Amino acid sequence: MRPIRPARAILALALTALLAACAEPAPPPATVDAPPPPMEAADDATTANADVHRFNIGTLQAAVLRDGDIRFPNDGKTLGVGAPKAELDAVLSKAGEPTDTVHLSVQTLLVRSGDRVLLFDTGAGAADFADAGRLPAALQAAGVEPAQVTDIFISHAHPDHVGGLLDDSGAARFPNATVHLSAPEWAALQTDDANAALAAAIQPRVDAFTPGAELLPGVVTAVEVDGHTPGHSAYEITDGDARLLYIGDAAHHFAVSVQRPQWTIAFDGDAPVAETSREALLARAADTGVTVSSPHFPYPGLGHVVRRDGTFVWAPLQ
Repeated sequence: MRPIRPARAILALALTALLAACAEPAPPPATVDAPPPPMEAADDATTANADVHRFNIGTLQAAVLRDGDIRFPNDGKTLGVGAPKAELDAVLSKAGEPTDTVHLSVQTLLVRSGDRVLLFDTGAGAADFADAGRLPAALQAAGVEPAQVTDIFISHAHPDHVGGLLDDSGAARFPNATVHLSAPEWAALQTDDANAALAAAIQPRVDAFTPGAELLPGVVTAVEVDGHTPGHSAYEITDGDARLLYIGDAAHHFAVSVQRPQWTIAFDGDAPVAETSREALLARAADTGVTVSSPHFPYPGLGHVVRRDGTFVWAPLQ
């Protein structure tokens, strides 16, 4: 005869079973380690700052630096262009986002590799379309002066990624840095009248690379992601088995762009090509388990892309 359990024990067992049934599959194991000590020994130049999120890529010290935010109306003219408004709102609502305004973060990535200080994109600077310009203070809080940056890797030449290259006087903010961007992107930047001053300021230090090139052997490799701009690049950063994929503008919104990669966003120069590239990059990230760094996802924009219910979802690192 089976023993009679107290009601409290039966309730506990039922609750445990229910929670187990509802649990979602865990994302792939992280390749980015827990936050390390500050980039240098704590001193007056290296301080706690809400706009600096430190972590490791293997043995490489890294930090996401928050530059600011971009907000625009959810009116179907920018995000999810041509998609049914009700479906767009449903994706946003399920992700806990408002349905009247779209919010994108603006972030850059800082990495130390030996005696080199690497910066991936430079934020929006003083651009009037964004509430931004916090990169200089965040960089200082991370213990780095602009003159110490040795390499800047530009994903593409949109102003929220190159706006921080110049200081308030119009001079190069990072005077000793080589500016790496793909040859097609550099050619397009030079023909854009709006970027004439920028092109002139950085020209002496530009490295216009072949798309997909290995830029720092064993550390940084460019990844072609066509369609957004003429030479848009993501970057893979490696240290041994640890890898991080900085995706630039391959995906803009953590819910809409990831769950509906075939929906158009107005920022893409060649939307059909960009949509195909976006889906391919998301599949690559999901299938390899690489940790992703996105400059526009909610700060600090680190996580994994996982397959779920026939599409992809964003699983931020906790």
